[in-house]
Amino acid sequence: MSSSTPESTLTAFVGFRRIASGPRSQVIAQLRKQGDRSDEVPTFVFDDCTGERLDLDLRDEPAAQAVEAAPPDEHATRSVGRPKLGVVAREVTLLPRHWEWLGRQPGGASVALRRLVDEARHVHADRDAQRAAREATYRFMTAIAGDLPGFEEATRALFAGERARFDTLIGPWPEDLRAHLDKLAAAAWSAA
Repeated sequence: MSSSTPESTLTAFVGFRRIASGPRSQVIAQLRKQGDRSDEVPTFVFDDCTGERLDLDLRDEPAAQAVEAAPPDEHATRSVGRPKLGVVAREVTLLPRHWEWLGRQPGGASVALRRLVDEARHVHADRDAQRAAREATYRFMTAIAGDLPGFEEATRALFAGERARFDTLIGPWPEDLRAHLDKLAAAAWSAA
């Protein structure tokens, strides 16, 4: 994780009850304090940015750091690109007319593609944030609330941008679950 990237926030649930929420390090510490709950309802941890369920390493810090501090493979191959700039080489398939246009641009194809992507990211930032919020909310809902009444209709309302209908459908669901859904979906309603 780079220093410019903020630490991701996580939320942990036991059943439908939220038991921890905050930065990764804080949630891990809270889960370690609570100890093993293998005989109870399982604990699920979610990334608040993506809505994905995570498997966390809850071992004591020295053991977890020992695994991360393993010496690098001396025979590992170097990746392609410019590591200092974070450049990643991947294949792009375009029609000949696209390559011709890119080739005529100042700085060549790579510079032109980076500029086009940056412009598109800027122009569509609100739409992209809205889509990302819907997808994160959907991932979380599917993992934890897929069997609850009204799940499918709530999903349809989420993707249709129908906030009032979504709120009505999740209304009977447990309070901690509703509160977390409201948090995840907040950006999904911004342009709706």
